[in-house]
Amino acid sequence: MIGKLLGIDHGLKRIGIAVSDATGIVARELAIIHRTSNVEDFRRINQIAQEQRVVAIVVGMPVNSEAAPGEYTQGDTVRKWITRFAATTTLPIITWDEQLSSLDARELSIQKKRKMRDPIDDLAARVILQSYLDAVQSGLASTPPLSS
Repeated sequence: MIGKLLGIDHGLKRIGIAVSDATGIVARELAIIHRTSNVEDFRRINQIAQEQRVVAIVVGMPVNSEAAPGEYTQGDTVRKWITRFAATTTLPIITWDEQLSSLDARELSIQKKRKMRDPIDDLAARVILQSYLDAVQSGLASTPPLSS
């Protein structure tokens, strides 16, 4: 892995942000953005990406295998959001299955002794990013293309 990655857990009210180390081994939670508008949210994400000097962004993609053909899903919402966000950045964007990330994030929040009502979006972003990093280490996913 070459450089740090930013992990994103997209939500309707909040966006969880995580970042990896430069070697691509470990992810850690970084921030929670309380959504205001796409323009402001994208500005904030790009600011964090620049501050962290990331080389690519990994966005959790909800997968609903039980959705009927043609049914609008949360995955469709995230794909539309990614398309809009992609227009504001030159960084490569990778989508990664976020299945069970909230469950794992809840477990992490208990380990970290967070209150039950505290948001876990940052921890979900960490779980998503760590899952991707582990897949890259295992040869199950490819490293992100470098932006020019």
